[in-house]
Amino acid sequence: HSSDSYTHRSDEIMQQESSPLCAADISLDLRKQFAFLSGGRGQNGSPIIIFPEYPTFGELEEQEFHNVLTYLTSVPSLSSTGVGFILVIDRRQDRWASVKGTLLRIAGSFPGNLQLVLVLRPTALFQRTISDIFFKLNKDEFKMKVPVIMLSSVTELHSYIDRTQLTQELGGTQEYCHEKWISHRTAIEGFALMVKKTAQILQSFGTELAETELPNDVEATSNLLIVHTEKKDKMKEDLRIALCQGSRLLESINEPLVKDPDYTMNQDELENLATVQRLLGQLDETETAFDDFWDKHQTKLEQCLQLRHFEQNFREVRAHLDMVYDRVSGFSEVGISPAHIEHILKELTNYEDRAYVTLALACDADQLIEASHYAVDSILPKCSELRAVCEEISGVLEAKKTHLLKAMDLHQCLEKATKWCEDGIYLLASQPVDKCQSQDGAESALQEIERYLETANQHKLTDLSGIWRDYESVLTQDFRVDKVFQKQLSMQEMFEKRRFSLKKLAAKQTRPVQPVAPRPEAIKPPTSSPEMHLQNDSSRHTSVSDEEENFAVLRRHVMNELLETERAYVEELLCVLEGYGAEMDNPAMAHLIPNTLLHKKDILFGNMPEIYQFHKKTFLRELETYTDYPELVGRCFLERMTDLQIYEKYCQNKPRSESLWRQCSDCAFFQECQKKLEHKLGLDSYLLKPVQRITKYQLLLKELLKYSKGCEGADYLQEALSSILGILKAVNDSMHLIAITGYEGNLSDLGRLMMQGSFSVWTEHKKGHVKVKDLARFKPMQRHLFLHEKALLFCKKREENGEGYEKAPSYSFKHSLSMSAVGITENPKGDNKKFEIWCNSREEVYIVQASTPEIKTAWVNEIRKVLTGQLKAYRAASQQKSSDQISQLTPTSTSLTQSPFKTNPKTLKKGEEKKTEPTAADSSTAVLLKNDKVKGFSKASLSVDASEENDGYSSAEDPMNSDPEDEGGRKLSPGRYVVVADHDKSGPQELTVKNSHIQDYVNTMTILSSFTPPHVTHGKSPQ
Repeated sequence: HSSDSYTHRSDEIMQQESSPLCAADISLDLRKQFAFLSGGRGQNGSPIIIFPEYPTFGELEEQEFHNVLTYLTSVPSLSSTGVGFILVIDRRQDRWASVKGTLLRIAGSFPGNLQLVLVLRPTALFQRTISDIFFKLNKDEFKMKVPVIMLSSVTELHSYIDRTQLTQELGGTQEYCHEKWISHRTAIEGFALMVKKTAQILQSFGTELAETELPNDVEATSNLLIVHTEKKDKMKEDLRIALCQGSRLLESINEPLVKDPDYTMNQDELENLATVQRLLGQLDETETAFDDFWDKHQTKLEQCLQLRHFEQNFREVRAHLDMVYDRVSGFSEVGISPAHIEHILKELTNYEDRAYVTLALACDADQLIEASHYAVDSILPKCSELRAVCEEISGVLEAKKTHLLKAMDLHQCLEKATKWCEDGIYLLASQPVDKCQSQDGAESALQEIERYLETANQHKLTDLSGIWRDYESVLTQDFRVDKVFQKQLSMQEMFEKRRFSLKKLAAKQTRPVQPVAPRPEAIKPPTSSPEMHLQNDSSRHTSVSDEEENFAVLRRHVMNELLETERAYVEELLCVLEGYGAEMDNPAMAHLIPNTLLHKKDILFGNMPEIYQFHKKTFLRELETYTDYPELVGRCFLERMTDLQIYEKYCQNKPRSESLWRQCSDCAFFQECQKKLEHKLGLDSYLLKPVQRITKYQLLLKELLKYSKGCEGADYLQEALSSILGILKAVNDSMHLIAITGYEGNLSDLGRLMMQGSFSVWTEHKKGHVKVKDLARFKPMQRHLFLHEKALLFCKKREENGEGYEKAPSYSFKHSLSMSAVGITENPKGDNKKFEIWCNSREEVYIVQASTPEIKTAWVNEIRKVLTGQLKAYRAASQQKSSDQISQLTPTSTSLTQSPFKTNPKTLKKGEEKKTEPTAADSSTAVLLKNDKVKGFSKASLSVDASEENDGYSSAEDPMNSDPEDEGGRKLSPGRYVVVADHDKSGPQELTVKNSHIQDYVNTMTILSSFTPPHVTHGKSPQ
């Protein structure tokens, strides 16, 4: 590994720069300058240590003395110190005692080798004399192995050491600055220490990198690469700082040469310079070695990351290929039509494209191998495996495509034959029977058939056994070859029959006939010709048979339109939900969505996903089962009528969706989605599709019903049509209902909405015994009425500004009437567009005018149903309560015959006929007369089943709710009843009432005190 050379370089640095003492550690002792290295050398290169005049030398502590001398002897190079040091001791101003003490201390503790000791003895005459005497006497006390020479002057000193190697204090020429020397030594040793620490850190980091195990996943490998890179950058920064410090130190050492090119460095300065240069060189070498090691380590980490990415992608791609292979291998469809096969082929091509996209991973692997990746042995097999699987899938897909293309060929043959049959049936259906009665018309029709039959060989299936043989591999029950072949035979038979009839008509000798009738069927042949009778019967039979066949073809075409439009509808819904709805959740498109559209997907699309799922998974599949039985498709609609009510929810949301669309229609999001889908129309057109679809069903059902008269499923079609129209009405009603404002209660509590519509309304109410009409009596109020099961709401219609659904009206609630307290008069003043709604004994009367008599009739019938239903419910609830009173109140048949019309003729209007009374033998019925002005009866009348001509209801106003001013003096008493009906409008057969009806009325009268039943009157309103 490259880290070996790099580690060796770091060890070398640390060994070379080790030292027991540093200048920084003894800087205070060094600054006393009792001894120093001047940088001078003796003749043989011995380093010179100078002991300058130092009066307090004898007071130095032994440790101070030892530290300084030890450090000074460690500074010169090993080659110099091996020769030995020359000591120059300057004691010219001192005494002999000082000289002796200095020599004794040096002799006892000098840490290095000595070559020569030169002593400048005291210059005073007495001290010089004493020094000469005592030095000779005490020479042996110094115990020095080298000569000690006593010098009297610097001149003598110059004879031993050249002046250039001595400082100016000793008569030499050498410049020496002790502070600068200490500064340089401190800086050099600090730099050496920095180099050492840097080497240690780099060595430790290199060991860490070399011992790091490569991770097994992408994330861990990526994180490791980031961490190691950060540490490397920190190491490089430390190296840069060290190199900068060394460069500055080198400049400081070279400073004298910069100032004075003639300056000559002493030996110590040269050694300092060499030391710094050596350290800088070692740093450079260390950096180079580290960079080389890091490059290899980084390459390995990056390759590891590439490998982990490849392995991860390989696992995903392999799983995807397995899925594709399973789907393709298990694929056995042959389609139901050429268009369906084209769709399947497109899907298979997409699978193939997706499989080949995975080959890009194999290409990436090839690049890794070419780049000498360390894991070639792991990558190469996976790369080969990918290519092998892709080739296998490609082979399976090719076989499936060949299979499908063969199936498509058969489908096209069958479609061509089927279309030829249908076109032929159309041809037969398009030949008018009346025109074929003439010889020219028959010949013309015959020629049309002959020309059409000439195209048979181009379209028909001719060899059934050959088809089974050639397409055996793709034939399934979906192809219905036998059925198509049978259809050809049936059609051929139809053509032969038509040809036979037409040939007879064309060949016959027609006798002259006067064309007195505009229609051919009105032309009567001579009665004396039996042949003509037979021919007419044959033509009529042929005409009926042809008509049935024509209707069958038309039903089939309507059914085809239903299925084709249903499939297109499902595709359009899916397109909208994926192309717009799903894109609203796509993070890549989020920047295009305006704030007004955020989180409003449910508002924009309503329950369209629910509609799509119902049609795709349920309704379309069930419709397809009726492909060959279009006349029975009404069953499918009836079975799914409850599910189809989901459109009501969609339509109710449509105004909110429309409003949101108008706010955001120009945003970039919708434009981008439309561009991707390549739609010519905007989203709003597709949001209208469900509304258009539910409306389309009733049109198709009407068409099918028109062509299915007398068929087995005609009743189903009629019921389905009625149900669909009911849904459309409910949808329309609910759209109006949600627009009501100002109603404080819950509309759902009012029961089902029966009808709604706009009317002109007059009101009048009675205070005391005087009727007061509204000031606007002759100017009606425009009100929109909502008829519920339990209440009738009066609202004021307000048009809104805007476009589309925003222009839909709103309705301001005004007041309501409870259906349990109202009565109606069907034809007030004989106006066939008006009816009255009243309550509280006609204290409140609402005269309602519809726009047409039909609308008025529909409303009166619906209100009648509500009131009748309430009356039936009331009767059921009161049956038990009234049972005890029936025996007292029920009149006998004899009582019924004693009508006031018989005993008191004055009660009849002048000029009005008296009707025949029932006889005793027919006591179960009674004669019913209608008169609003009957006196003494309190205008009470009975609810009976009247004729359909009179809307099925007679007047039925309860005495409890009658007008007080119209009441006579006679009270209603048991046993005496007057039952009146509209005599002028009813037929004799309708003017009877059974005892059971009288019994019901008696029961009703018994408990009027606790309940007021609904009321309906028929005829003119009281004046």
